[in-house]
Amino acid sequence: MKEILVSLPYFGPISQFKELVDTTKVWIEKEDNFQKQTYRNRMYVYGANGKLSLNIPIKHLPKTEVKVHQKYNGVKIDNDDKWQNTHWKSLKTAYQTSPFFEFYEDELAPLFSQEYPTLYEFNQDCFKTVLECLQLELEFEHTSEYDKHPENIVDLRNLINAKSTLKIPEYIQVFQEKYGFLSNLCILDLLFNEGPNAVAYLKAM
Repeated sequence: MKEILVSLPYFGPISQFKELVDTTKVWIEKEDNFQKQTYRNRMYVYGANGKLSLNIPIKHLPKTEVKVHQKYNGVKIDNDDKWQNTHWKSLKTAYQTSPFFEFYEDELAPLFSQEYPTLYEFNQDCFKTVLECLQLELEFEHTSEYDKHPENIVDLRNLINAKSTLKIPEYIQVFQEKYGFLSNLCILDLLFNEGPNAVAYLKAM
C-alpha cells in the first residue's frame, strides 16, 4: 500500500477520499501556507438551487502584513460571523431528504455547535469524523516541516485546489432530476446519498 501526502480540507472533495481508501498511511501537511480558492475553508454541496459553496470566514492579517505568508495551521476562524449555524442549516436543507442524512446527523452535528479557534483544528476534527463515518481505519501523521518535493511518498497536496473540474462516476443525488449530476462535490454529498456503500463506490472509482 502506498503512503500519501495531503492537505487538510473542510471535509474535502470526493476525489481526495478516493485516494484515502487505497492507502494505509496518510501524511497530513501541517506546515504549508494558507491559500485562497482552495478546499481549506470551503466545500461544495448540492443545494436546492444547484451547486452551493459553503465558506468558513477567516481572520485576515492586518494590511501592514498582507505580503507575509500566513501559515495554514495558524489561520484563525472569524467566529463573530455565526457561520456554523448557517452551514448546518444549509446541510440540513440540502440533505434532510437524502437516504442517509439521519444516519450520520448525530456524528456531524457537534462539529457545528462547538467553537473552534483555528481552521486547522476544525478541519482536523472534520477529517476524523468522516473517517469514522466511512469506517476507515487509517494511520496518519502530521508533517513537521514543509518539503516541496517529498520522496518515497505520493504527493497529493494539489487535490486541495478548489478549481478542479474532475469528472467522477455518477451516483444518485437528491436534486439530480432538476439540475443533473454534479461531479466531485464534498464527501458529505456521497455519504448522505450512498451511506455505507460510499467506500465501495470510492474503491471502484
